[in-house]
Amino acid sequence: MKRTVVAKIVMGLLLSTAWSAPALAQTLTSFTTTYKGGSGTCGTTYSIQGKEPSSTSRYPVFIYLVGTSETYNNASALAAVEEMAGRGYVAATVQYPNSTFGACSTLTARAKCVFDSATASSAVGALCSRATADCSKGIVVAGFSQGSILSILAKNYDTRVQAAYGLGAGVQYSTYDLRACVANGKRTLSSARLRAVNGEADGFLGSSELNVRAQLQELTGRGCTTPSCLASDGSGWYIVKHAEVSDGNADHCYMRATGGCSGSQNSLDQKWLNGTYGWSADPNLQWLSGFTQP
Repeated sequence: MKRTVVAKIVMGLLLSTAWSAPALAQTLTSFTTTYKGGSGTCGTTYSIQGKEPSSTSRYPVFIYLVGTSETYNNASALAAVEEMAGRGYVAATVQYPNSTFGACSTLTARAKCVFDSATASSAVGALCSRATADCSKGIVVAGFSQGSILSILAKNYDTRVQAAYGLGAGVQYSTYDLRACVANGKRTLSSARLRAVNGEADGFLGSSELNVRAQLQELTGRGCTTPSCLASDGSGWYIVKHAEVSDGNADHCYMRATGGCSGSQNSLDQKWLNGTYGWSADPNLQWLSGFTQP
């Protein structure tokens, strides 16, 4: 009897000391700052808008990057920032020169301006220098379209980047072939640390589920014949079907409520914003948060 009681006490102590995900922060503080990634193409000053837990503790960092021609603080960016700050991150959406797209040379240069750990004035430098930030606990990143490419390239320039979540991510956007810099094995980020979610009718990635699947296979190295191709560790990809989204159109901008990419950036599909589907924000950001220390 005594041995049983002792065993239960020991087991309780072991369970109480095991790691668990940080509880959602109760109070958040908003902040704004700027960065200048260096000289030349990085010489312009850009804005950063974020949130962080209101406490004296220090936290890992989350960075979000929007797509081509989007405002850097649109609804999806701010929703991701709010969610990750609540999970215990110094979380921010970062402005960058996104009025045009480009080839690997252009996009790698833009990624370096944001994520260059050797430049104190870069976006990652500005965020990691905050009193509430501890980038030794890890940095995780997410982005949409062009922003997803920059996120996938982030670890090329900062080894503290642990994982990336890409929305509308591929290896070829229309005429821009990015295989040389973002395909599986062509970048620093391991595919075991990448999760991509695309609509089945993504017009920039081939407009059909077959073409979207082929691009995701090249991006991650994972091949499946089903819409979901997530590994046991959660990495891989997910194809959003028309029937899953509220407006019935799983295109490049599947997270928007109506109108696809021509619709308002600030009108979000509630299934993406508040849902628990494989393509919703929450389960993907939850996966992302598993790669940093609390």
